[in-house]
Amino acid sequence: MEILVKASQLVLSISILVIFHEFGHYFFARLFKTRVEKFYLFFDPWFSLFKIKRGDTEYGIGWLPLGGYVKISGMIDESMDKEQMKLPPQPYEFRSKKAWQRLLIMIGGVLVNIILAVLIYTSILFVWGETYLPAKNVKYGISVDSLGMALGLQNGDKIIKVNGKEEENFSKIVPNLLLNSPKTLTVERDSQIVEITVDERYIAAIIAHQAPFFEPRIPFYVSDFGKESAGKEAGLQVNDQIIGINDEKILYFSEFRASIITHKNETVKVNYTRNGVDTSVMVKVPESGLLGIYPNAKMSDFFELEKKQYSFFQAIPAGIAKGYNEIKSYLKQLKLIFTPETGAYKSVGSFISIAKIFPSTWNWEAFWSFTALLSIMLAVINILPIPALDGGHVMFLLYEIIVGKKPSDKFLEVAQIVGMVLLLSLMVLALGNDFIRHVF
Repeated sequence: MEILVKASQLVLSISILVIFHEFGHYFFARLFKTRVEKFYLFFDPWFSLFKIKRGDTEYGIGWLPLGGYVKISGMIDESMDKEQMKLPPQPYEFRSKKAWQRLLIMIGGVLVNIILAVLIYTSILFVWGETYLPAKNVKYGISVDSLGMALGLQNGDKIIKVNGKEEENFSKIVPNLLLNSPKTLTVERDSQIVEITVDERYIAAIIAHQAPFFEPRIPFYVSDFGKESAGKEAGLQVNDQIIGINDEKILYFSEFRASIITHKNETVKVNYTRNGVDTSVMVKVPESGLLGIYPNAKMSDFFELEKKQYSFFQAIPAGIAKGYNEIKSYLKQLKLIFTPETGAYKSVGSFISIAKIFPSTWNWEAFWSFTALLSIMLAVINILPIPALDGGHVMFLLYEIIVGKKPSDKFLEVAQIVGMVLLLSLMVLALGNDFIRHVF
């Protein structure tokens, strides 16, 4: 059921984005009286699931859910319709239009994706507001894993600055650390201020890390048990607070987890508090090193969260600012991906990775947030100066505007093929990364 929910959200999100993106091209093509032969959601090699002809345009749904397209008359695109290009240009064709008109037709999809993202962010802020955990409210400090310790962090540190600036939102700490320079963390440790410089050689390790290398420290309260739970069998109950192992005080879940796994196949004393009374129970730790206990991880039960509410007119500039910041952030992420020494290219994922970011239960706020982010990503990727993408066409159009002469059709055909090979290579890389991550 979880897979079905995630897949449904992905398909709906991609469908919305593709329709709006292609409508951007369609709108400007129609505005300049350019014929649009096809408008398709998803690709339709060999056959389509649905199609209908209205005027000069065939509207349809393909069976291959990897995007969509509009086929514009007189344009060298992924259809590689060479026969049409051999005929004399017609007034209704793309190649007959002025360069600035062709430019607007090509960037129409990107413009609409950016506008859509801003509208979604504006609506989210107006309807739901913005809830986050302020870094200053992480009162128990952080718990760190082995990578965090290698970076110089310690359990209980309180992060007060990132790259020399106070960070308001705890969830923004790692992105800001990775995407901006210099890469420093200022922490409070035992009432002392400690400056930690993150060596560039650790950036690849942080990106490749499959889990956060630090997280808010939370007291360990039992919220539920697994189907096979050594803790439940031993007598632990929901709402018990775990406070130690073998009389050694361990108050926080992540540190308990790190300690209990070292006691595989041993019988240990688990100290806990129930109804204000401290007691203990003997538990046989299984081979897995897990007691089958789920902690209460609801942040609002332990920390004071910040919630910002926006009126309609306040949400508009806030939505624009959020869209702008997300574009800047994604451009910086692409810079990391195209910097081989960071190893960020290994994190590139296909539709499998994209589907996993959606929640396992349907949540409209989360759905629209991810859809807005994907809209930004689609806009930025499409405007890259790579042949076969919108940005490739824009690059050649700008060349024509500056030089006063457009590249030959033969050159554009070859460039289109090269671009398609590059995109297919990136798709293979993404699928390969997902295969390695989820199979091995």
